Formats: sequence, structure tokens, C-alpha cells
Amino acid sequence: MQGKHLYEYSVIRVVPRVEREEFINVGIILFSKRTGYLKSRYHLDENKLSLFSTELDLESLCKNLSVFDMICSGNKEGGYIASLDIPERFRWLTAIRSTSIQTSRPHSGFSENLDQTFDKLYDELVL
Repeated sequence: MQGKHLYEYSVIRVVPRVEREEFINVGIILFSKRTGYLKSRYHLDENKLSLFSTELDLESLCKNLSVFDMICSGNKEGGYIASLDIPERFRWLTAIRSTSIQTSRPHSGFSENLDQTFDKLYDELVL
């Protein structure tokens, strides 16, 4: 990847109790249209999540979060959405929802190395 690439990213959040509007950052999605880059990663900190709610079904949460990876990679197990082109997948993943898994509004930037930028954002915003 030569030069600077425009990218957008969104933070994946778990909202244990939607009515309280409290959330925990658990992942990142990074997208660059020009390079065809779309990647996500998540990490669940069970201790942190238990501070917000002891009623979370972590197995179900992990299963639902894994769909982000399937959609980003275009894996057929991600359903119809995974078959869309990359910009449409990113827009679908970052659409506003009122569920227990939400994403932040997309933010943009420029990067010479999208993988390094992805790792940096993941470390800063999730871990």
C-alpha cells in the first residue's frame, strides 16, 4: 500500500442494558474504499462486562460479534450482507441500531499503513 489512504473506522460497542445507554468498547471496524480494505476485530473483557451486567449471555454475544468478521471477510456464513460490495458491508455494519451490539458513528483519517493504523486504534480504543 503506497501513499496515504483515506480510511473510516467505527468502534464496536456492547450495550448491556440499552435503556441505560452505557456501553463498553469491544472492537473496531476499519474500511478503505480505494484499497478494498475491510477488517474487524473484537475482544470481550468478561470482568469489565460483569461490572455492567451479570445477566449477559457471553456465548451468544461472541457468536453475534463473530458475524462482523464473517461479513468483513465476505464469508458466505455471514449471510446475504457478506455478499455485498465492501462499501455496502461497512455501511451496513455501522448503521445505527438500538440493540445490545452497536457501533459508533464512523470517523475518518489518512494512513500509510492500514494494518498498523488498525492495530493502533484497536489498542487505544478497545484494550
